[in-house]
Amino acid sequence: MLIPPEIIVVDDLQTMGRLAGRRVRRSAAIALSARGTWRLALAGGNTPRALYNELAESSAAADRFDWASSTLYFGDERCVPPDHPDSNYRMVRETLLARIVIPAANVHRMEGEAADLDAAAARYADALGDAPLDLAILGMGADGHTASLFPGTTALAERQRRCTAVHVPKLSASRLTLTYPVFEAAREVLFLIAGEDKAVTLKEAIEGPARPDQFPCQAIFRRKGPVAIFCDRGAAAELSTISRPPS
Repeated sequence: MLIPPEIIVVDDLQTMGRLAGRRVRRSAAIALSARGTWRLALAGGNTPRALYNELAESSAAADRFDWASSTLYFGDERCVPPDHPDSNYRMVRETLLARIVIPAANVHRMEGEAADLDAAAARYADALGDAPLDLAILGMGADGHTASLFPGTTALAERQRRCTAVHVPKLSASRLTLTYPVFEAAREVLFLIAGEDKAVTLKEAIEGPARPDQFPCQAIFRRKGPVAIFCDRGAAAELSTISRPPS
């Protein structure tokens, strides 16, 4: 049975980070209580920075996370070295990883700098394993892409490999990305979406007909499992309805 996504509209990124942080902490508590481990996939880009800062600050203020029992993955990565300004890993390291105590072995970065991207994707799939993620954090681009699942790319049809290399013609670049089966199997998915430039796409992906090839995020919005969409007022401007009043 399909569960409509929960939509939470906020005034600014700081509020988004604070409220999304509560959802992340809840996911960790449930997973650690039930299974003794917590598996999280992180998003790159700029919008998640406020969330990662909030998680780092709350971890410093109180022992709310058992990071030693947590395993962190990445939803996608640009094909750059880990110290490159465009690296998702670098952004997460600066906003979160460098500010918490977590074993290095518990953080699995994608080898975006690898000469053989297909081999790097295969190694990442092995590291990810077959167990479902407890939580996947994702964003959405103005074109409807999420992770590095871009419209019209080969990654959208991938149903066997859990991680794949994909060439994105509009960027004239390649990426590494987790695939639909990983996000469909996750116990919970949380989207962070900000900006007026995403308003029309968000409306079409949520309220429009099924067009996942045009709006790849739509396939995850409509998956069989909980999805929470945190968005600012700009991104939510075209939505007809929301599932929760602004917070």
